[in-house]
Amino acid sequence: MSVGTRLVQKVSSTRAFAKVAPRFIPAMDRAVHRLTRGKVLLSSQMLPGVVLTARGAKSGLERRTPLACMPEKSAGTWLLIGSNFGRPGHPAWTANLLAHPEVSISWKGEEIPVRARLLAGDERARAWAEALRFWPPYATYQARVDREIRLFRLERRPT
Repeated sequence: MSVGTRLVQKVSSTRAFAKVAPRFIPAMDRAVHRLTRGKVLLSSQMLPGVVLTARGAKSGLERRTPLACMPEKSAGTWLLIGSNFGRPGHPAWTANLLAHPEVSISWKGEEIPVRARLLAGDERARAWAEALRFWPPYATYQARVDREIRLFRLERRPT
């Protein structure tokens, strides 16, 4: 692991980062994603990322949310971790997925229709262990909150 990656992991585990990042990172990602026609997410310099397009749980309106993800290359799926940077509530996008699991993601410039599935039990435990190996700061986020961080697996669906 590079010195830069260790530094980013250390910084991203701080409470100060949790206060600033939710406002700054998604706004920058949306702008850069739009300007590059879906080819670039700035935050993907730290972690792989997607732009999730889902209907709002209450409004039903389309929402586009840049998110870090964990690609599961062997299965052709993606794992989304609802860490909310270690802040108290579940992130809004997780409620959207629970209400409307048929969504799409922009992945490296390609729009891909997927179905989101909330993980539970042993399947969640295995995915959580993989997520911690992938990005250790998730453990810090979980330790800060009383809720169980939601994990979703995104699986391709027919177009």
